Amino acid sequence: MMMTGMNTVVDIFCVGCGSIVGWKYESAHEKTQKYKEGKFILERFKVLGPDGSNYMVSHEALVSGSDAENA
Repeated sequence: MMMTGMNTVVDIFCVGCGSIVGWKYESAHEKTQKYKEGKFILERFKVLGPDGSNYMVSHEALVSGSDAENA
């Protein structure tokens, strides 16, 4: 049971270390949530960058390419 209703999910894990890093929606039990089926969630704090450091998104990366630059 999730906040948005009942869903069937499967874990996504790292093949290198075996840690669970997220989940995939297999099926949604409510019609309004069917769009989630086949989609996945990765928990950013559980994923490391290519250099082994924690994956972090800078504020600049979040606004680059948006209309915020032209405002």
